[in-house]
Amino acid sequence: MIAFIGIGANLGDAQANVLDAIARLGALPGATLLGSSSLYRTAPIDSGGDDYVNAVARIETSLGPQALLEALQEIELAHGRERPYRNAPRTLDVDLLLYGDETIATDTLTIPHPRMHERAFVLAPLLEIAPDARIPGLGPASAFVPQVADQFITRIA
Repeated sequence: MIAFIGIGANLGDAQANVLDAIARLGALPGATLLGSSSLYRTAPIDSGGDDYVNAVARIETSLGPQALLEALQEIELAHGRERPYRNAPRTLDVDLLLYGDETIATDTLTIPHPRMHERAFVLAPLLEIAPDARIPGLGPASAFVPQVADQFITRIA
């Protein structure tokens, strides 16, 4: 299964944390890293704190969606991720954005990731590595770019 993973951080050495998360995805049992986007700097949305560093990775995985989510949360915990409140600044955020063309809604997992189509920090790196990406139930990811044009985002690496 092809999955896309959103990665972001704005505490500590955010750029190093994002790069380490990409490396950990490449070493994840049951997954092969197929590629990752450039790094992007973005302003926080619905929260405060420093700017974020964001990227998107593409993996091929034999893990089911829930097992993959748990593996991603372990990567977050390795970076000291805490969740004191919604949208709190973070050392690392690793989100399962897309899992093939599946739509999943459970108590712990929603795919496609909610609001991904409303976030430049997801769309820009996603479209960099998958220009034809489609969001199940919504259509081409590229169709949502005009709606996020006012969100600050710049490629940094």
